[in-house]
Amino acid sequence: MSIEIKTSTLEPVRHTFAHIERRFGDKPATRYQEATYDVQAETNFHYRPYWDPERELNDPRRTALVMQDWYALKDPRQFYYGTYVQQRAKMQEIAESNFAFFEKRGLAEQLGDAVRTEVIRFLIPLRHVEHTANLNNMYGTAYGYGTAITQALLYDGMDRLGIAQYLSRIGLLLDGNSGEVLKEAKSLWMNDPIWQGTRALCEETLVVKDWFELFLAQDLVIDTLMHELFYNQFDQKLTQNGGRDIAMLTEFMQQWNKDTGRWVDAVIKTAAAESEHNRALMATWIETWRGKAAEALAPVAEEMLGADALASALTVLDKRVAKAGIQ
Repeated sequence: MSIEIKTSTLEPVRHTFAHIERRFGDKPATRYQEATYDVQAETNFHYRPYWDPERELNDPRRTALVMQDWYALKDPRQFYYGTYVQQRAKMQEIAESNFAFFEKRGLAEQLGDAVRTEVIRFLIPLRHVEHTANLNNMYGTAYGYGTAITQALLYDGMDRLGIAQYLSRIGLLLDGNSGEVLKEAKSLWMNDPIWQGTRALCEETLVVKDWFELFLAQDLVIDTLMHELFYNQFDQKLTQNGGRDIAMLTEFMQQWNKDTGRWVDAVIKTAAAESEHNRALMATWIETWRGKAAEALAPVAEEMLGADALASALTVLDKRVAKAGIQ
């Protein structure tokens, strides 16, 4: 008696979903493609919203920007829920280790009074800016068009909530969890003259109707200036004046900015390359918010770093915009 072993190859009837196949062809699709493309509903809505009866629930006219295919605004990181959570979990693990080390070694007690005062005055109030950024990105999630951009805005919004919490934890580390530093920082945010321009800027962004304009204002203009001023120049100042240990607590923000910057740059470059109309419109929006942000940040930048700090940050922003193909 002989036994013959054969190998049979079974070809799948379908490689992916029909709507993915129509877009990319009959071949295996990535998880990002299946979780992103053509997921948003476009037809067969039951009713138009009472609060905006001129538009559908998902309507591309909620921004003046025009795209032939909104799914062209894809995320180069290819984040869908699974990959996003996995990467942020790794970043959070590192951040938690840094916070634990800082607390275990009592590094807060090693900070000089001048460094401590500057951290409370210039860094902790940023948690209010981050809460504003959370709301602005969530607005884009609600009113944006196309899952490729709206899911990325959602992830960004949740990141900002996490950053606000890390800033709050820095304040708690400085006072032994009493909460007095957070109260002091909030009082500075509400009453210190140098913060009132930034506070007004945050409030103004919250009433912007065009979601893509808001994306440029928050995630391009304001974020670029804020990162350059607070997480680059101010970080260098702290390092030079005995506050280098604070960099352990802001490492998450540093890594997050590099990661998110790839996505923001890809979106604005794609949108600008779509048409001359888009480039002109985006240039107008960027110029408007560049001026507003510069005026708002000028007092705190000068007080924190000196007269030339803001000009240096604006140069970084201008180079980033030019690299995206926008004059």
